[in-house]
Amino acid sequence: MALFAVIAKKAPIGISADEFNVRLAEGFKYTKDLVDKGILRNRWILVGASAGLNIYDVGSHEELMSVLYASPVASHLEFDVYPLIDPGSFDPTEKGGGKA
Repeated sequence: MALFAVIAKKAPIGISADEFNVRLAEGFKYTKDLVDKGILRNRWILVGASAGLNIYDVGSHEELMSVLYASPVASHLEFDVYPLIDPGSFDPTEKGGGKA
């Protein structure tokens, strides 16, 4: 499995604040389902940033993109995606700095 940190930022272009809030509520229900399935390991709200930080555990970056863009609110969010590795898998003596 692959771990990704994703910062989802509010970007409600083309809809009213009320409509965005309705979709955001649907998005929270969607993420709760991902938590229940074990796809979304952790989630936090970044206070004062109109954003959230989520840790996804998926099979590939393609699966991550599919999960992110299936959200009811996805078209009104910006995503910053960061692949993560377990520090235990990092070997600084290996050429390239770590295990593949």
